[in-house]
Amino acid sequence: MKVKEGERERVQAYEGVVIAKSNRGLNSSFTVRKISHGEGVERVFQTYSPALGAISVKRRGNVRRAKLYYLRDRTGKAARIEEKV
Repeated sequence: MKVKEGERERVQAYEGVVIAKSNRGLNSSFTVRKISHGEGVERVFQTYSPALGAISVKRRGNVRRAKLYYLRDRTGKAARIEEKV
């Protein structure tokens, strides 16, 4: 995410699990969930937004559904996703 502070602009990393993707062409978006200071935080990003610095995939998970909303109710080890081999 590009963050503007007065005159300067810097890149702020936002790392988490992508729990949903909405593919609507130019209007595509994805939802990222992370745990910040013990509290669950979700943020929706527009895929083609100029405010995004870069999107990189760190790991790919083995899941059986498209939307991972069930992760909202899980904490700790239960919220982990098995890595794809």
